[in-house]
Amino acid sequence: MSQKLLALVEQSSLREDVPQFNVGDTVDVHTRILEGDKERIQIFTGTVIAKSGSGTRAMFTVRRIVAGEGVERKFPLHSPKIAKVEVKRSGVVRRAKLYFLRDRVGKAVRLREKRDNAPQA
Repeated sequence: MSQKLLALVEQSSLREDVPQFNVGDTVDVHTRILEGDKERIQIFTGTVIAKSGSGTRAMFTVRRIVAGEGVERKFPLHSPKIAKVEVKRSGVVRRAKLYFLRDRVGKAVRLREKRDNAPQA
């Protein structure tokens, strides 16, 4: 009974326009930032290294290199602060979590790109 009630309450908080992306994809996360009474959009570009949770508790972690230093940021998938998530490229991965990328630097961080096998007309 309580699980059904929780699911109903959770249903109202879920986003309708959830983007489809996977671990290993390079994404642009457009985040709404409030500065005083103004609102602006800030873009965080990086590789998705982890996805976790379900329902309203779904999170994803994006990693990028800034000035030679690794920066990771966790975003709630259904947050109203997330304006949109754009997938720039898809990577070929064989793991659910890419934490091994934390130990790599330079060109070793790159992932192979997933290509469409659809025939070109």
